[in-house]
Amino acid sequence: MEPVYRTLELIAVGLRGSQGLKIDYRGSDHIPTTGGAVLAINHTGFFDFLPVALGVKARGRRIRFMIKSEMMDIAIMRFLITHTGTVPVDRSAGHEAYESAVESLRNGELLGVYPEATISRSFEIKELKSGAVRMAAAAGVPVIPVICWGAHRVWTKGGIRTLGHKRFPVIVEYGAPIDVSDVDSRSTASVEAKVSELRDTMVAMLHPIQMEYPHPAGEPWVPSLLGGSAPTFAEAKVIEDEEAAHKAAARAAKRESGRG
Repeated sequence: MEPVYRTLELIAVGLRGSQGLKIDYRGSDHIPTTGGAVLAINHTGFFDFLPVALGVKARGRRIRFMIKSEMMDIAIMRFLITHTGTVPVDRSAGHEAYESAVESLRNGELLGVYPEATISRSFEIKELKSGAVRMAAAAGVPVIPVICWGAHRVWTKGGIRTLGHKRFPVIVEYGAPIDVSDVDSRSTASVEAKVSELRDTMVAMLHPIQMEYPHPAGEPWVPSLLGGSAPTFAEAKVIEDEEAAHKAAARAAKRESGRG
Protein backbone atom coordinates (compact mmCIF):
# COMPACT_ATOMS: atom_id res chain seq x y z
CA MET A 1 0.00 0.00 0.00
CA GLU A 2 1.29 3.44 -0.96
CA PRO A 3 -0.73 6.06 0.92
CA VAL A 4 1.08 9.04 -0.62
CA TYR A 5 0.61 7.77 -4.18
CA ARG A 6 -3.01 6.94 -3.40
CA THR A 7 -3.58 10.48 -2.15
CA LEU A 8 -2.06 11.87 -5.34
CA GLU A 9 -4.35 9.65 -7.40
CA LEU A 10 -7.36 11.11 -5.61
CA ILE A 11 -6.03 14.62 -6.23
CA ALA A 12 -5.52 13.78 -9.92
CA VAL A 13 -9.12 12.57 -10.20
CA GLY A 14 -10.21 15.82 -8.56
CA LEU A 15 -8.14 17.90 -10.99
CA ARG A 16 -9.68 16.08 -13.93
CA GLY A 17 -13.11 16.84 -12.52
CA SER A 18 -12.32 20.49 -11.81
CA GLN A 19 -11.12 20.98 -15.38
CA GLY A 20 -13.99 18.94 -16.79
CA LEU A 21 -11.58 17.08 -19.07
CA LYS A 22 -13.31 14.62 -21.39
CA ILE A 23 -10.65 11.97 -21.93
CA ASP A 24 -10.83 9.47 -24.78
CA TYR A 25 -8.53 6.53 -24.04
CA ARG A 26 -7.31 4.35 -26.88
CA GLY A 27 -5.09 1.27 -26.92
CA SER A 28 -5.22 0.77 -23.15
CA ASP A 29 -4.80 -2.97 -23.72
CA HIS A 30 -1.21 -2.22 -24.75
CA ILE A 31 -0.42 -1.36 -21.12
CA PRO A 32 0.90 -4.59 -19.61
CA THR A 33 -0.97 -5.80 -16.54
CA THR A 34 2.31 -7.02 -15.05
CA GLY A 35 5.99 -6.38 -15.61
CA GLY A 36 8.03 -3.35 -16.50
CA ALA A 37 7.87 -1.05 -19.50
CA VAL A 38 8.97 2.41 -20.54
CA LEU A 39 6.10 4.68 -21.53
CA ALA A 40 7.53 7.23 -23.99
CA ILE A 41 5.15 10.21 -23.89
CA ASN A 42 5.00 13.23 -26.17
CA HIS A 43 5.38 16.50 -24.27
CA THR A 44 3.12 19.44 -25.14
CA GLY A 45 2.22 20.90 -21.75
CA PHE A 46 2.38 20.81 -17.97
CA PHE A 47 -0.75 18.61 -17.67
CA ASP A 48 0.37 15.73 -19.94
CA PHE A 49 1.10 13.52 -16.96
CA LEU A 50 -2.41 13.64 -15.52
CA PRO A 51 -4.53 11.96 -18.23
CA VAL A 52 -1.71 9.51 -19.02
CA ALA A 53 -1.40 8.48 -15.36
CA LEU A 54 -5.17 8.14 -14.95
CA GLY A 55 -5.30 5.85 -17.98
CA VAL A 56 -2.60 3.66 -16.46
CA LYS A 57 -4.52 3.66 -13.16
CA ALA A 58 -7.66 2.43 -14.95
CA ARG A 59 -5.56 -0.50 -16.16
CA GLY A 60 -4.77 -1.37 -12.53
CA ARG A 61 -1.18 -0.12 -12.70
CA ARG A 62 0.82 2.87 -11.45
CA ILE A 63 3.33 4.89 -13.41
CA ARG A 64 6.60 6.30 -12.03
CA PHE A 65 7.71 9.46 -13.81
CA MET A 66 11.18 10.78 -14.31
CA ILE A 67 11.38 14.39 -13.12
CA LYS A 68 13.95 17.19 -13.05
CA SER A 69 16.19 16.94 -9.99
CA GLU A 70 15.65 20.66 -9.30
CA MET A 71 12.28 19.66 -7.86
CA MET A 72 14.16 18.06 -4.95
CA ASP A 73 15.03 21.58 -3.76
CA ILE A 74 11.36 22.12 -2.86
CA ALA A 75 10.46 20.45 0.43
CA ILE A 76 6.98 19.24 -0.52
CA MET A 77 8.23 17.96 -3.90
CA ARG A 78 11.14 16.20 -2.20
CA PHE A 79 8.64 14.42 0.06
CA LEU A 80 6.42 13.41 -2.86
CA ILE A 81 9.32 12.23 -5.01
CA THR A 82 10.71 10.14 -2.15
CA HIS A 83 7.35 8.51 -1.38
CA THR A 84 6.05 7.82 -4.90
CA GLY A 85 8.96 6.09 -6.60
CA THR A 86 9.55 9.10 -8.86
CA VAL A 87 13.04 9.18 -10.40
CA PRO A 88 14.79 12.60 -10.13
CA VAL A 89 17.13 13.41 -13.03
CA ASP A 90 20.16 15.68 -12.77
CA ARG A 91 20.90 16.44 -16.42
CA SER A 92 24.51 17.32 -15.61
CA ALA A 93 25.08 13.92 -13.96
CA GLY A 94 22.46 11.51 -15.23
CA HIS A 95 24.17 8.15 -14.64
CA GLU A 96 22.74 7.65 -11.14
CA ALA A 97 19.21 8.42 -12.35
CA TYR A 98 19.71 6.06 -15.29
CA GLU A 99 20.74 3.19 -13.00
CA SER A 100 17.83 3.90 -10.66
CA ALA A 101 15.40 3.89 -13.59
CA VAL A 102 16.75 0.60 -14.94
CA GLU A 103 16.42 -0.97 -11.49
CA SER A 104 12.79 0.19 -11.28
CA LEU A 105 12.05 -1.34 -14.68
CA ARG A 106 13.66 -4.63 -13.69
CA ASN A 107 11.48 -4.61 -10.58
CA GLY A 108 8.40 -4.53 -12.80
CA GLU A 109 7.57 -0.83 -12.67
CA LEU A 110 6.06 1.27 -15.47
CA LEU A 111 8.32 4.28 -16.04
CA GLY A 112 6.99 7.44 -17.69
CA VAL A 113 9.59 9.23 -19.80
CA TYR A 114 9.38 12.34 -21.98
CA PRO A 115 11.98 11.51 -24.67
CA GLU A 116 11.72 15.02 -26.14
CA ALA A 117 13.14 16.19 -22.77
CA THR A 118 11.27 19.51 -22.81
CA ILE A 119 7.87 20.76 -23.92
CA SER A 120 7.50 21.08 -27.68
CA ARG A 121 6.46 24.66 -28.45
CA SER A 122 5.44 23.66 -31.98
CA PHE A 123 3.33 20.81 -30.56
CA GLU A 124 5.01 18.48 -33.06
CA ILE A 125 7.34 15.62 -32.08
CA LYS A 126 10.84 16.98 -31.51
CA GLU A 127 14.04 15.01 -31.93
CA LEU A 128 14.18 12.36 -29.21
CA LYS A 129 16.84 11.68 -26.61
CA SER A 130 18.06 8.09 -26.48
CA GLY A 131 17.48 7.46 -22.75
CA ALA A 132 14.09 5.76 -23.09
CA VAL A 133 15.45 3.21 -25.55
CA ARG A 134 18.69 2.65 -23.65
CA MET A 135 16.90 2.09 -20.33
CA ALA A 136 14.38 -0.30 -21.82
CA ALA A 137 17.11 -2.28 -23.58
CA ALA A 138 19.21 -2.48 -20.41
CA ALA A 139 16.23 -3.66 -18.35
CA GLY A 140 14.89 -6.06 -20.98
CA VAL A 141 11.47 -4.38 -21.24
CA PRO A 142 9.54 -2.86 -24.17
CA VAL A 143 8.93 0.79 -25.01
CA ILE A 144 5.29 1.83 -25.28
CA PRO A 145 4.77 5.02 -27.34
CA VAL A 146 2.10 7.29 -25.84
CA ILE A 147 0.39 10.30 -27.40
CA CYS A 148 -1.55 12.81 -25.31
CA TRP A 149 -3.35 15.55 -27.22
CA GLY A 150 -5.56 18.34 -25.88
CA ALA A 151 -4.21 18.68 -22.34
CA HIS A 152 -1.84 21.41 -23.54
CA ARG A 153 -4.88 23.67 -23.89
CA VAL A 154 -5.02 23.81 -20.07
CA TRP A 155 -1.45 24.96 -19.42
CA THR A 156 1.68 25.08 -21.51
CA LYS A 157 4.43 27.43 -22.62
CA GLY A 158 3.79 30.48 -24.77
CA GLY A 159 1.43 32.09 -22.29
CA ILE A 160 -1.30 29.43 -22.59
CA ARG A 161 -2.96 28.95 -19.21
CA THR A 162 -6.69 28.24 -19.23
CA LEU A 163 -7.50 26.81 -15.82
CA GLY A 164 -11.10 26.15 -14.83
CA HIS A 165 -14.00 23.94 -15.89
CA LYS A 166 -13.48 24.22 -19.66
CA ARG A 167 -14.44 20.66 -20.63
CA PHE A 168 -11.60 20.36 -23.12
CA PRO A 169 -11.52 17.06 -25.00
CA VAL A 170 -8.31 15.09 -24.51
CA ILE A 171 -7.16 12.05 -26.48
CA VAL A 172 -4.66 9.59 -25.02
CA GLU A 173 -3.42 6.72 -27.17
CA TYR A 174 -1.14 3.95 -25.92
CA GLY A 175 0.64 2.41 -28.89
CA ALA A 176 1.75 -1.15 -29.49
CA PRO A 177 4.91 -2.05 -27.51
CA ILE A 178 8.17 -1.63 -29.41
CA ASP A 179 10.59 -4.52 -28.89
CA VAL A 180 14.10 -3.27 -28.09
CA SER A 181 15.68 -6.66 -27.39
CA ASP A 182 17.71 -6.35 -30.60
CA VAL A 183 19.35 -3.09 -29.47
CA ASP A 184 23.07 -3.23 -28.77
CA SER A 185 23.53 -0.50 -26.18
CA ARG A 186 27.26 -0.41 -26.99
CA SER A 187 26.48 0.58 -30.58
CA THR A 188 25.38 4.16 -31.20
CA ALA A 189 24.02 3.16 -34.60
CA SER A 190 21.89 0.40 -33.07
CA VAL A 191 20.44 2.73 -30.43
CA GLU A 192 19.80 5.58 -32.86
CA ALA A 193 18.02 3.27 -35.30
CA LYS A 194 15.56 2.28 -32.57
CA VAL A 195 15.18 5.90 -31.42
CA SER A 196 14.33 6.82 -35.01
CA GLU A 197 11.76 4.02 -35.12
CA LEU A 198 10.23 5.29 -31.89
CA ARG A 199 10.00 8.86 -33.21
CA ASP A 200 8.48 7.70 -36.52
CA THR A 201 5.90 5.71 -34.58
CA MET A 202 4.99 8.66 -32.35
CA VAL A 203 4.67 10.97 -35.37
CA ALA A 204 2.47 8.42 -37.13
CA MET A 205 0.26 8.21 -34.03
CA LEU A 206 0.10 11.97 -33.41
CA HIS A 207 -0.86 13.27 -36.86
CA PRO A 208 -4.16 11.36 -37.29
CA ILE A 209 -5.20 12.44 -33.79
CA GLN A 210 -4.38 16.05 -34.60
CA MET A 211 -6.32 15.85 -37.87
CA GLU A 212 -9.50 14.61 -36.20
CA TYR A 213 -9.34 17.10 -33.33
CA PRO A 214 -11.17 20.43 -33.83
CA HIS A 215 -8.58 23.19 -34.33
CA PRO A 216 -9.85 26.78 -34.64
CA ALA A 217 -7.60 28.79 -36.97
CA GLY A 218 -5.20 31.21 -35.34
CA GLU A 219 -5.33 29.75 -31.84
CA PRO A 220 -1.94 29.68 -30.04
CA TRP A 221 -2.42 26.03 -28.98
CA VAL A 222 -3.00 24.94 -32.58
CA PRO A 223 0.07 23.79 -34.58
CA SER A 224 1.16 26.01 -37.43
CA LEU A 225 0.61 23.13 -39.87
CA LEU A 226 -3.08 23.15 -38.93
CA GLY A 227 -3.55 26.89 -39.24
CA GLY A 228 -2.69 27.86 -35.68
CA SER A 229 -0.39 30.59 -34.41
CA ALA A 230 1.97 28.23 -32.55
CA PRO A 231 5.61 28.52 -33.67
CA THR A 232 6.66 26.40 -36.62
CA PHE A 233 8.96 23.46 -35.95
CA ALA A 234 11.98 25.55 -37.01
CA GLU A 235 10.92 28.63 -35.03
CA ALA A 236 10.29 26.53 -31.93
CA LYS A 237 13.74 24.96 -32.19
CA VAL A 238 15.39 28.38 -32.08
CA ILE A 239 13.42 29.31 -28.94
CA GLU A 240 14.08 25.95 -27.28
CA ASP A 241 17.81 26.05 -28.06
CA GLU A 242 18.03 29.51 -26.47
CA GLU A 243 16.15 28.27 -23.39
CA ALA A 244 18.45 25.26 -23.09
CA ALA A 245 21.57 27.44 -23.31
CA HIS A 246 20.22 29.80 -20.66
CA LYS A 247 19.39 26.92 -18.28
CA ALA A 248 22.78 25.31 -18.84
CA ALA A 249 24.48 28.60 -17.99
CA ALA A 250 22.36 28.95 -14.86
CA ARG A 251 23.26 25.42 -13.71
CA ALA A 252 26.94 26.09 -14.33
CA ALA A 253 26.76 29.33 -12.35
CA LYS A 254 25.02 27.52 -9.48
CA ARG A 255 27.72 24.82 -9.40
CA GLU A 256 30.43 27.48 -9.49
CA SER A 257 28.87 29.42 -6.62
CA GLY A 258 28.67 26.20 -4.62
CA ARG A 259 32.44 25.77 -4.91
CA GLY A 260 33.08 29.30 -3.67
